[in-house]
Amino acid sequence: AGDGSGLVPGDGTDPPAPERVLFPPTFNVSEIKNKQRRHFMFLRWKQQQRKEKLALKKKRRKEREALGDKAPPKAIPKTIENQRVYDETTVDPNDEEVAFDEATDEFAPYFNRQTVPKILITTSDRPRGRTVRFCEQLATVIPNSHVYYRRGLALKRIIPQCIARDFTDLIVINEDRKIPNGLVLSHLPDGPTAHFRMSSVRLRKEIKRKGKEPTEHVPEVILNNFTTRLGHSIGRMFAALFPHDPQFIGRQVATFHNQRDYIFFRFHRYIFKSEKKVGIQELGPRFTLKLRSLQKGTFDSKFGEYEWIHKRREMDTSRRKFHL
Repeated sequence: AGDGSGLVPGDGTDPPAPERVLFPPTFNVSEIKNKQRRHFMFLRWKQQQRKEKLALKKKRRKEREALGDKAPPKAIPKTIENQRVYDETTVDPNDEEVAFDEATDEFAPYFNRQTVPKILITTSDRPRGRTVRFCEQLATVIPNSHVYYRRGLALKRIIPQCIARDFTDLIVINEDRKIPNGLVLSHLPDGPTAHFRMSSVRLRKEIKRKGKEPTEHVPEVILNNFTTRLGHSIGRMFAALFPHDPQFIGRQVATFHNQRDYIFFRFHRYIFKSEKKVGIQELGPRFTLKLRSLQKGTFDSKFGEYEWIHKRREMDTSRRKFHL
């Protein structure tokens, strides 16, 4: 009709016509040849998708408010984590076999408070500036750690010297094209040794809204989602890097969060806004680890006995299968 009011001619009480659909059901952005036009139409399509999703969300909320106590429970969204394939090696805290292994493994002296962690942090041969700065910042996170820059000295020669000087752990930061890309963690004197691929390294100056420099207080350690026997071993390796008694007065916390077999490391400080509200302030550095292998004993790339090796073609057949 011609009045432009959007109403169908009638008695004046008819509802407005439904909103015109911008895109047909068979619309495909990739069929548009012009690049700028294609990008513009893609943004409009995404905007329409967001509006429809928001409208559906509001509709459901109003329906729940109308039903009140009779409203059905909210559906749990399906994620890769909650659809995870069950692993037979999942740790039961009440399992006697697990308790016996913990009491007799290589980390038992640490958890029994018989040893105090002493860490040596070293690098690949002749490290570049970014790797050097990362090691220096990592040493401020881990108490009682010492940085040593390698100059052509083989790793097999470093390990006996570490044992003679009562170091409990050795951390090696490898690099490729001036970027840290690997981490080797070896527990001394009898192992085990874990090899990780490192990615998403961010130094303190690269983190937005970071806090002031960390203090020398012993931080609290949080380990999340290390549920299998393999993950339990890796979690105990990380825990053994920090002194057993955290100094909560420093309000610092080091977090190792496992999600889909990626281990995210964050270093925060608690900020108490009031008696009921608390915030966190990231201090840095941050990085992500992916376990590649777990080896018995100390580092030995040729003759070492491996407990676990990540084989992509055999182990990554399902997106819902995780090992940690």
